[in-house]
Amino acid sequence: MDIPNKYDPTISEQKWYDYWMKNNFFHSEPDHRKAYTIVIPPPNVTGVLHMGHMLNNTIQDVLIRKARMSGFNACWVPGTDHASIATEAKVVNKLKEEGVSKYDIGREKFLEHAWEWTHKYGGSILEQLKKLGCSCDWDRTKFTMDDDLSESVIKTFVNLYNKDLIYRGYRMINWDPEAKTGISDEEVIYQEKLGKLFYLKYKIVGQENYLIVATTRPETIFGDTAVCVNPTDERFLHLIGKEVIVPIVNRKIKIIADEYVDIDFGTGCLKVTPAHDANDKQLGEKYQLEIIDIFNDDASLNEQGLHYANKDRFRVRKEIEKELLDLGLLEKVENYTNKIGTSERTGAVIEPKLSVQWFLKMKEMAKPALEVVMNDKIKLYPSKFKNTYKHWMENVYDWNISRQLWWGQQIPAYFHGNGLGDFVVAETEEEALQLAKEKTQNQNLTAQDLSQDSDVLDTWFSSWLWPISVFDGVRNPENEEINYYYPTQELVTGPDILFFWVARMVMAGVELRNEIPFENVYLTGIVRDKQRRKMSKSLGNSPEPLDLIKQYGADGVRVGLLLSSSAGNDLLFDEALCLQGRNFANKIWNVFRLISGWIPKEIEQPKASKQAVEWFDNQFNSALNQINDDFKKFRISDALLTIYKLVWDDFAAWYLEIIKPPFGEPIDQKTYDASVLFLENLMRLLHPFMPFLTEEIWQTLKDRKSDEALVISNFPTENTFSTEILYQFKETQELVTAIRNNRNSKNILPKELLKLLVPTSEENKIQAEIITKLGNIELIFENQKPENSLIFMVNKTEFALMLNQDQNSENETDKLQADFLYLQGFLQSVQAKLSNEKFVNNAPQNVLETEQKKQADALEKINLLKKRLGI
Repeated sequence: MDIPNKYDPTISEQKWYDYWMKNNFFHSEPDHRKAYTIVIPPPNVTGVLHMGHMLNNTIQDVLIRKARMSGFNACWVPGTDHASIATEAKVVNKLKEEGVSKYDIGREKFLEHAWEWTHKYGGSILEQLKKLGCSCDWDRTKFTMDDDLSESVIKTFVNLYNKDLIYRGYRMINWDPEAKTGISDEEVIYQEKLGKLFYLKYKIVGQENYLIVATTRPETIFGDTAVCVNPTDERFLHLIGKEVIVPIVNRKIKIIADEYVDIDFGTGCLKVTPAHDANDKQLGEKYQLEIIDIFNDDASLNEQGLHYANKDRFRVRKEIEKELLDLGLLEKVENYTNKIGTSERTGAVIEPKLSVQWFLKMKEMAKPALEVVMNDKIKLYPSKFKNTYKHWMENVYDWNISRQLWWGQQIPAYFHGNGLGDFVVAETEEEALQLAKEKTQNQNLTAQDLSQDSDVLDTWFSSWLWPISVFDGVRNPENEEINYYYPTQELVTGPDILFFWVARMVMAGVELRNEIPFENVYLTGIVRDKQRRKMSKSLGNSPEPLDLIKQYGADGVRVGLLLSSSAGNDLLFDEALCLQGRNFANKIWNVFRLISGWIPKEIEQPKASKQAVEWFDNQFNSALNQINDDFKKFRISDALLTIYKLVWDDFAAWYLEIIKPPFGEPIDQKTYDASVLFLENLMRLLHPFMPFLTEEIWQTLKDRKSDEALVISNFPTENTFSTEILYQFKETQELVTAIRNNRNSKNILPKELLKLLVPTSEENKIQAEIITKLGNIELIFENQKPENSLIFMVNKTEFALMLNQDQNSENETDKLQADFLYLQGFLQSVQAKLSNEKFVNNAPQNVLETEQKKQADALEKINLLKKRLGI
């Protein structure tokens, strides 16, 4: 068989992906098998592949390939999210470059541009995932703005509204002035920033005195409608009920008293701006204060800002400082560190804003969604995130689900008047008209009398239905697919969206279907660079994923990512990891070439080969037992590491060395057949992690039909294994290693034959043929040790290598003395720990037992050395 010297992933990867796609191996339809379902966390439709996607989707692919090979009907549903804020911003900027405003062309035309943008740039990330080897059911690709998914969103809104879980209210919201939309509390990221604390002078009406008020936002004085003090603050008791004059604005406002005011903050006086602070709004409602909105949607000041109208808020802050100083109304300015809310989507500083919005009641929905996680009906990996989940769910707020955008599902509310409650909610305009006629008792109403709410729903309101809607479970709740594929088995995602998405999907599943949406949630860590910084395009510390695949091969990159990533722990990415993955692929290829180059013949099987076959069969099953346990516990990296060692150390470094025939000679048929079978089983084990290389080797080893492809073959099944055989071989390994180390210490070449004196009591215990071959030695079983020999100990048994005079030039007594002194020092350090009462009382039991074993082993070795030194 003509096998290339080097494995070329650039040829192999495209060839086998096309082959898998051509044979429809990734597609799933309901059948007699048990379903195993994963839904992809839908990336932004206009997004591109980054390292976080690489890690997340590699883990999903490992799980789905393993399930497919384990006899499940594996279904991995891909798709993308319409990303209202991000996509609309891109389209708005594109139009702006063309000198067009979205308001100039209107909603219908704008949506045409949005769809055009989506078709042009959307979905490229899914094509990139194919390069990684992702075995998604591409026939099932979904988009959150697909007609059926949009219909599901609207139906859900109407359903929850009719259950009195959705309401429309006038509330303080988080306003993103860059995206020009409200966002939910969970989409606000608080960052500490250095700013200033301004001490403003409010003149007391009828007096020459001033009230000093400290604020971080002097530009908001245009919305001041009161100054508040604490009713227990003796400094201001005489002023309660009097008036002050707002600087620059020259408006008279009252001094009120409320215990909300912190006496120790600033001057103890609080300026109250009900339109632009949630706490101030509560004070405004309590004391019936006027509400003055001073901002435009882009956070510039409106006409209430007088001569600052249409200027940006931060520019006004700088300019107003100078004006207040010139007017003698600025007492002082201090540096001040403050927590500033920023938009998770755009990074803009959030502006609190009073607005009419749609809200979903969350507190009652959160209770059952919390219970299913706390009782492990849904398991989080790692479980440490249960506390985070619990905290969020017990402190949940009503969800602001409306967005002041056009790209998304338009809210199905139809207004028939100007009042806050003058609307009806319906799935279609026809249904809305009928409801409006009934509500107003006006049968003369027409469709022209109704106007649909211009807002759209938060993107998360579509993605929280994802595990249900991709199987049409909202529109057709009893269809075959939803009943077969739902609940899904695993969800792989990042902990940063544990509440945004995971918790909300749990709520939707329990509320809409009275079923959990998935059984297990694997939470990946964040991919960081070696300096522990989060990888991002803006920082320039993130490599281009497709470039990595081109350089190291998809399999190499997958291995590099997984070897250093355990659930919930951040991955410190280093490109050397991908090099390690590529080297592993090359090692496997060389192993394949070696075996393929042997010529089998019907000759007697050497005893060493027979022992090696027996050992590796047991070692394989022992490793398989561990690998399956790791998969059950979602220790994906540990499973790969076990396979890595099984291939590199056990199979390549030990097994093949034992069975390898002399150069140019044939190998016996039994050992050859066993070796090929072992290689095939190793490819089965490795396939979920390294799909391209393993399929290449699998298909090259033998001529296979399409229904014999590795991707749909069976994952190895567990068999029993003998711990006795494994232990015996472990002792053999240790003896061979000791022989090699002692050769090195004397600079004796491996090809030089040596004699090893073995105590006669060990004659029937050791695997003589293996030791003889790997150590290049002649075994002599006797108890007496000649003077000119190198004595060493393995597992409490003394062995001796017979040396020539020139090989024993080093004084062996000096070496033994050095070992003796080292062990004495080591023993003292261990005994110091064990005599430390604090250590003994606080150390975990396994740590304590390890230290005690170290002490016992050191004592035993010291006693043996004493005998040999005659001490």
